[in-house]
Amino acid sequence: METDQYSPNPLNLLDLADYQTGAIVSRTILDKPVGNVTFFVFDEGQRLSEHTAPFDALVNVLDGEAGITIAGQPFIVKAGEIIIMPANQPHAVKAVRRFKMLLTMIRG
Repeated sequence: METDQYSPNPLNLLDLADYQTGAIVSRTILDKPVGNVTFFVFDEGQRLSEHTAPFDALVNVLDGEAGITIAGQPFIVKAGEIIIMPANQPHAVKAVRRFKMLLTMIRG
């Protein structure tokens, strides 16, 4: 979907990708020098291991339920909720239940 010419047409985020058994699916929506927006779909039990990023990131859970750990502190983030993962703080993501999220990374 990434392109230099973005369509002004509305998108239904929940329909961008379907759940896949035992998998994490991602789809880049926007990628610019100042940041990017990526849609993720996690099947139950799937995870991203602890890591750091040099930029702040906003997680918007659209469906399901995510377990997100930031600097050792666990959080449960449900559909309709957001959480900010600060730059340079170790964080991890796990699907408590399968979930879909929009990740917005700000590079400035």
